Amino acid sequence: MGRLISSSHFLHLVLLFLSIISNTSCINAQLRRDFYRDSCPNVESIVRSAVEKKYRQTIVTAAATLRLFFHDCFIQGCDASIILRSSGNNTAEKDHPDNISLAGDGFDTVIKAKAAVDNVPACKNKVSCADILAMAARDVVALAGGPQYAVELGRRDGRISSQTSVPNNLPHSDFHLKNLLPMFASRGLSIRHLIALSGAHTLGFSHCNQFSSRIYSFNRKHKVDPTIDAAYAKTLQETCPQDAPSGVVIPLDPDTPQVFDNSYYKNLQRGKGLFTSDQTLFTKKGSRRIVNIFASNKTAFERVFIAAMTKLGRFRVKTGNLGEIRKDCAVVN
Repeated sequence: MGRLISSSHFLHLVLLFLSIISNTSCINAQLRRDFYRDSCPNVESIVRSAVEKKYRQTIVTAAATLRLFFHDCFIQGCDASIILRSSGNNTAEKDHPDNISLAGDGFDTVIKAKAAVDNVPACKNKVSCADILAMAARDVVALAGGPQYAVELGRRDGRISSQTSVPNNLPHSDFHLKNLLPMFASRGLSIRHLIALSGAHTLGFSHCNQFSSRIYSFNRKHKVDPTIDAAYAKTLQETCPQDAPSGVVIPLDPDTPQVFDNSYYKNLQRGKGLFTSDQTLFTKKGSRRIVNIFASNKTAFERVFIAAMTKLGRFRVKTGNLGEIRKDCAVVN
């Protein structure tokens, strides 16, 4: 028989084992809705108040903030790396051509909400920029007339932001369903999630160059994309002539561009999807069925949108000892 372990030695081993388990669970900690219950119990109301103030000030706040969250999560996970400034030579994520069009109001929303949180002594340097971005995205949806929902929290901020992480990690306006499906699937998102998240295009505006080929030089047989409603194409050509200044913009939703509703899907049914990546959702039987459901049932759309935002918000998050809580959202500590 081996030696008996003394009670004190046994207790030491138990404590060591619990410590290892604790550290492991900390690293792999799951996001949870009440993550800041003890460290910053009023964080949700603080962020919401700051976001609402920004929303009232600038018309593009909702679309800009929602798009910022999407771009951040899709590139290398929801870690607010999209907000980091380059230390030189414009080498950060935000400097990549795919992100240049991100409106400054989205960044400003997060920065102002972070300042409001850190202005509360008990909360100072306790809440990550990644979590603030997730809350802000949720809040602008509700402010624009969309659903209210609970956000899972506990993300840490990433320390790396590089242009090299962007290529092939964002959907483009000229993508077809065959391009979109694998990109979303690689992030654990189904075709229903894809179509629900595309519904965020019920908000915001686009520059003419994002869709000009659809209305002027589609292919050899058709100058105008035949999937576009003819009257809508004519309106687009009038607003976006081929020599249109770079500052000209078109609403993504021609009917209610400032309201988060399901009119986006009704527009697809009428050939009024602005991008190829929008109208393509109505070209295949399976995706068309989902578009039709969302067009006729706003509640069904909102339910799947919430599920999609929640799932996207978990993508490659950093928790526990991974990442940090930035003091300044634009700079690594």
